[in-house]
Amino acid sequence: MGVATMAAAGLATESALAQTRSESLAGRTGDNASDPGPENTVLLRTNPNSNLPPFTDRGNPHTIWYSFDLTPKRVESGGWTHQVTSREIPRSQDLAGVNMRLTAGSFRELHWHLADEWAIMLTGKARITVMQPDGKMFIDDVGPGDLWYFPAGFPHSIQGLEGDGCEFLLVFDQGDFSEDDTFLLSEFLVHTPPEIIEKNTGWKRQEWDQLPPTELYIFEAPLPGALEADKRFLGNFLETENHYTFKMASMKPTSQSATGEVRIVDSSNFTIAKNIAAAMVTLKPGAIREMHWHPNTSEWQYWIKGQGRMTVVFTEGRARTMDFRANDVGFVPSMAGHYIENTGTEDLVFLEMFKSPRYQDVSLNQWIARMPDKMAAAHLKLPVSTIRSAPQNKTPVLPR
Repeated sequence: MGVATMAAAGLATESALAQTRSESLAGRTGDNASDPGPENTVLLRTNPNSNLPPFTDRGNPHTIWYSFDLTPKRVESGGWTHQVTSREIPRSQDLAGVNMRLTAGSFRELHWHLADEWAIMLTGKARITVMQPDGKMFIDDVGPGDLWYFPAGFPHSIQGLEGDGCEFLLVFDQGDFSEDDTFLLSEFLVHTPPEIIEKNTGWKRQEWDQLPPTELYIFEAPLPGALEADKRFLGNFLETENHYTFKMASMKPTSQSATGEVRIVDSSNFTIAKNIAAAMVTLKPGAIREMHWHPNTSEWQYWIKGQGRMTVVFTEGRARTMDFRANDVGFVPSMAGHYIENTGTEDLVFLEMFKSPRYQDVSLNQWIARMPDKMAAAHLKLPVSTIRSAPQNKTPVLPR
């Protein structure tokens, strides 16, 4: 009786699922989805899957999309900055992002913060410096596609170079990070009593009075001299063993095919990056980043070029599909299954970011391929021949 009861329950469940699917499809026929009232047609055109999701979406899971273009810019003399944090994507507790621009010569003031900083140069060039606790300083020039990494508490600077300055993305290993909440050189000096400054540095009160009375934050300055001249100035205090920059754009792809490529950068090849791992993914039109999940941490995305869509499947059968474009941020909770599809006519380029020393993912196709025939058939309800027609190995980028 127990077996019969369970079998009947199984049939009832299958019938209910079939009914739900049928109802979902029926709701999309005829005039059911029409909207004769007011619509924001500009917004609907850029994210049609949010307003009218695929019938496979279910429930109302947490936010998986936001855009830097919805956040206010803090504009200063010398550039601007804005951010997407856990305040915009509440479940993103591991990582936050800052998009910043510096005009030629302008500085992001010397500072340090509580979080590790991972960065990629999007356009232009900059000179970066970072000082270690042992008193040695690393200095380098970075261009498009280059990375840098500053550990928490290490003081550092960023200065735009000749031409049109630069724009870059910063990623921090704290979801609630705020670019307004950093330790600044100017504030350390101006809020220390002048008699202590004199004891510490020898600077007299009249010299203390000449220090910036408030934060500099982002400010204009003359262009620096040659990089080699700055290195010569440092002499024995130049750091040469630890490398805080990485040439991601020029590295050999970790995985490559006719339909796209993946470049993975983590502590295995960028050894200073102890807490943040990354992958830069390029998809040709129609290609997909295969269905997969990450077993070790959540994924924070930055979309650099092109357009695409992503579905994230949560627990309890909840699923959400959203459209993404350049300058958007995506979020996938730890272990949630997802894919990314290029829905545009040009290459799609985006970053996958993780609060982890190493990059890890699990391929759905590879998992199914490792299942013995009877196990796979029992779960998928498909002929073995159909099951084995799917890719039998991990293939990060699949064709249309």
